[in-house]
Amino acid sequence: MSNEQHPDQEEVRQERSQEDPAADETEALRGRLEEAEAKADEHYQNLLRLQAELDNLHKRTARELQNAHKYALEKFVSELLPVRDSMEMGLYAAQEGTADIRKLVEGMELTLKMLHDAMAKFGVEQINPEGEKFDPDAHQAMSMQEAPEVPPNTVMNVMQKGYRLNDRLLRPALVMVSRGGKAPAAEEKPEEGGRPGENAK
Repeated sequence: MSNEQHPDQEEVRQERSQEDPAADETEALRGRLEEAEAKADEHYQNLLRLQAELDNLHKRTARELQNAHKYALEKFVSELLPVRDSMEMGLYAAQEGTADIRKLVEGMELTLKMLHDAMAKFGVEQINPEGEKFDPDAHQAMSMQEAPEVPPNTVMNVMQKGYRLNDRLLRPALVMVSRGGKAPAAEEKPEEGGRPGENAK
């Protein structure tokens, strides 16, 4: 009886020995899966932190941009305040009659220079092209005048100065442009057989 059961027991042992490699492989796969899940969770947490940092950066950039727009003219206005103060003092002196014309003119010239310097600090350039060749990109011709002694298309008079902000035209200069002298009269044509200026007989 025992001899009849022996093959069955041996077969069971063989089956168990054959099942062990599969169990080992399953266990290894389970370990790798857990490791992969841990790495995936780590990457997910890193992604959440990165998204939070990006959100904070976006909000901070938006605030800075808003402040930049809101206070863009702060420095320029600060430069203009002394100009306004000077104009107010000159106006007060004129109203009170405590300043003569000469001093008022000097004060206005000084104020104008202060304004010019303040604008130049921020890239504002004056266009005053008198005597220069007419430039349609920066000048606007308001009238033309014949002037034989002046080359054609020359700015003879500036009615209103123009301005640029860096390379951008803010306002063209309004100018008077020379047309050049009148065209010379046509030469007298000689009659047949004659010479210029010789009357036919």
